[in-house]
Amino acid sequence: MIDQLVSLDQEAFLSINQGLSNVFFDWLMPILRNRYTWAPLYLFIIIFCVKNYGKQGILVVLFTLVTFGISDFTSSSVIKKSVQRVRPCNDVEFKEFVNVRVRCGSGYSFTSSHATNHFAIAVFLIMVFYRRWKPILWIGLVWAVVISFAQVYVGVHYPLDIISGALLGSLIGYLLGLVFRFLQPGLTLAKNPA
Repeated sequence: MIDQLVSLDQEAFLSINQGLSNVFFDWLMPILRNRYTWAPLYLFIIIFCVKNYGKQGILVVLFTLVTFGISDFTSSSVIKKSVQRVRPCNDVEFKEFVNVRVRCGSGYSFTSSHATNHFAIAVFLIMVFYRRWKPILWIGLVWAVVISFAQVYVGVHYPLDIISGALLGSLIGYLLGLVFRFLQPGLTLAKNPA
């Protein structure tokens, strides 16, 4: 059963990593998975929350940081160290089939921390803002999916790493979103947004 799952995961990996290969994706996917690419978005979220929601906005930012911290710790320090799955680009029996488009990294593969963290943040922000701004649902999910897909395309994660990370991150984001909603039942705009 496990062998069949691993085999299916490797086939799915190859269909993305090799089967979808093209010059445009070769350029775009390494950029999309780079954390510095998204720094302006993170800065915008911080400024937007504080400017428009005052003290509640500061709480949103703090909860977002806590969400990230819990998701990253759970994925990187608990699950990866327990499972110890080798990355496709480091697997001695498999890496000859992998198109590696970024530095491979020496860490383990399962679960993808990129997927865990981005889905956790996306789902948390969806939980916070969905009542006021419905497009956050699709924007947040597409953002997390694109970054996660890029991890497979560049050769550093298997699809199962991504799916598991997405589920884990979504659960963490949802739970933190529930806690935030309990503490702050409704967001109200600051009286004098700066």
